[in-house]
Amino acid sequence: MSKQLPTRADALPQFTWNLSDIFPTDATWREELQRISGQVDILRTYQGKLGKDAKTLLSFLRFGDELSLALDKLGNYARRKSDEDTRNAIYQQMSAQFTNLAIEIGQASAFETPEILAIPDNVLTQFYIDEPGLAHYKLVLTRVRRQKEHTLSEEGEALLAAAGQLGQAPDDIFSMLNDADMAFPEAKDAEGNLHPVTHGSYVPLLQSPDRELRKSAFQSLYSVYGQFRNTSASVLTAQMKQLQFFANARKYPSTLHAALDGNEVPVEIYHNLIQTVRANLPAMHRYVGLRKKLLGLDALHFYDLYTPIIADQDIHIPYDEAKELVLQALAPLGQDYLQMLQEGFENRWIDVYENQGKRSGAYSAGAYGVHPYVLLNYTDKIGDVFTLAHEMGHALHSYLSNKKQSITYANYVIFVAEVASTCNESLLMQHLLNKTEDKRRRAYLINYFLEQFRGTLYRQTMFAEFELWCSEQVRQGEALTAQALCEKYAALNRDYYGEEIVLDEEIALEWARIPHFYYDFYVYQYATGYAAAIALSQRILREGESAVKDYMEFLSGGCSAKPVELLKGAGVDMASPEPVADALKLFDQLVSELEQLCS
Repeated sequence: MSKQLPTRADALPQFTWNLSDIFPTDATWREELQRISGQVDILRTYQGKLGKDAKTLLSFLRFGDELSLALDKLGNYARRKSDEDTRNAIYQQMSAQFTNLAIEIGQASAFETPEILAIPDNVLTQFYIDEPGLAHYKLVLTRVRRQKEHTLSEEGEALLAAAGQLGQAPDDIFSMLNDADMAFPEAKDAEGNLHPVTHGSYVPLLQSPDRELRKSAFQSLYSVYGQFRNTSASVLTAQMKQLQFFANARKYPSTLHAALDGNEVPVEIYHNLIQTVRANLPAMHRYVGLRKKLLGLDALHFYDLYTPIIADQDIHIPYDEAKELVLQALAPLGQDYLQMLQEGFENRWIDVYENQGKRSGAYSAGAYGVHPYVLLNYTDKIGDVFTLAHEMGHALHSYLSNKKQSITYANYVIFVAEVASTCNESLLMQHLLNKTEDKRRRAYLINYFLEQFRGTLYRQTMFAEFELWCSEQVRQGEALTAQALCEKYAALNRDYYGEEIVLDEEIALEWARIPHFYYDFYVYQYATGYAAAIALSQRILREGESAVKDYMEFLSGGCSAKPVELLKGAGVDMASPEPVADALKLFDQLVSELEQLCS
């Protein structure tokens, strides 16, 4: 008999987060919403005046910080409350009210960038002299003004803003086609039972020990994508063309330059990643061959890539044990880090267990001036322990950046967002491996680690290479036909996975189901972040206190410097191929150990 999920009202308080740390009651939240709504008119009074004098500019920037802080708290409270039970109409409404206010403030402050750009260099230089308080905002102002060469006239910017809705169309069309219109035939298992195939069930079906079911699910999914291949090609072409249009309009040499410039990331990092991973493909090919051998297959297919090659160890870890395990694993990060971690465990930063209506998955949300909040749906599995370590990595990154930086520079950019979380996972894995002597358990853990490498470092880099090729084809005026896309994607799969796997014709269609190809050169950051995290964890374990000191500086950096510089300060130079190469060296060593354990 399945266990009934508790209602939110029945959830034990010690396993729920304490949102009264942000606002004591819903009523005080509403009072603050009302107060900030009244600030919108004050915001509008600055329009047309930012270049008038130093005092006005400073006043505006400080006012903007106050609004940012207030919005951060309002949004955190409403959204966290809504996630506790997504069916609760009260918190749905509060979340919508917050969103509407944020949009209104965004529209009311639209004059900010054009007016800051319009200030002549000599005038701004004088402003810094006239008003020493502006020194705090110099980096903010520099970041805005470095976009000057990529900013159009007022009329041009208005035109591009209007075209922005058209630019969103490919993603919207893909989402409707992929999520709303596509339905897949049921998959059949070895005993003739039918199983629904959906976007949510597909990977779990591929993890099944029943090979007939895996093959059937694989063929079911791609039979439908095959029917829509030409439509999918047209939508992806439209995505690449709209990116090219905006890159041209803003005078960037390529769509890659345009995408990476916002986070101040040099394009060489993107190219380095692809080149370094390609240089280390033999280790991946060896792993694929080992998978084939351990599964006992004459021929390995792409539908065999997700099923476990080491039987599930069914490791049961209650939440209290998980916390202790994470504290032990992260001990190399020092006592200060452990104290912050303990504070989060003891002072209700974390919403632990599932309840009726609770949002699925897991996340961390920083709350400036308060503390972070972490949502889990803990089920006592080993994967949940890694999720706890991962999300607390995010949480303490936010906590330290919020503590050490002003609201102006507290938010770190996406390029470094996954580093702290993955570093924690790596330290946890290496801790577990160090204390595990049982050969079967050790093989299970190593395989878990290798799958993270395969899914994050290799697979995301393959995606990044495909996305770059698509954009280059469009830049050169070549057509992205369904046939051309399938041929390129099949060739990449052969390169990345090697000769030990059958190149199923269906896999050539996989590009058609990847939503990240509509995220504008986003996926490479998963791979670079993972490589940086592995490098940092290795340095921390190898060098101890000096490495930890540098790492804490990185965690406290927010966006107070370029993300590449922040990482360099922690001892990881992403402009060089070394971090990616070192991570893949570890992958190679783990493949060798798994071979020995299973021989």
